[in-house]
Amino acid sequence: MLMRTDPFRELDRLTQQVFGPATRASAMAMDAYRSGDEFLVHFDLPGIDPESIELDVERNVLNVRAERRSPAPEGAELLVAERPTGSFTRQLFLGDTLDTDRIDASYEAGVLTLRIPVAEQAKPRRIQITGGDSRKQLSG
Repeated sequence: MLMRTDPFRELDRLTQQVFGPATRASAMAMDAYRSGDEFLVHFDLPGIDPESIELDVERNVLNVRAERRSPAPEGAELLVAERPTGSFTRQLFLGDTLDTDRIDASYEAGVLTLRIPVAEQAKPRRIQITGGDSRKQLSG
């Protein structure tokens, strides 16, 4: 039999039973960084069925939704329930400099990875400077 002695986890479990799973944090942990001409975002979603993950972009807002169901069959006596279940959501506000039409998503080892390229018009570009000879031709 499994036993635990952490009173705060027990209080959390009781609170969840009384008030429902909405009392648990429904956001997912994430890391985000820029590497070259793309932004990478990693979401921790362990134990999530990839089929339950939904991604959509509307007006530069990226919505991520996922659902984790309890692995215990209905009617089973739960002894320990520390892993949160239910729906998880996260919103990211994407800048106009990102190409939201070319977002690439992959899921491996419980981590959802998004690759968001920088839009072509937002990439740094070199501006050609003309020499003094062009001014003489205009004025002469």
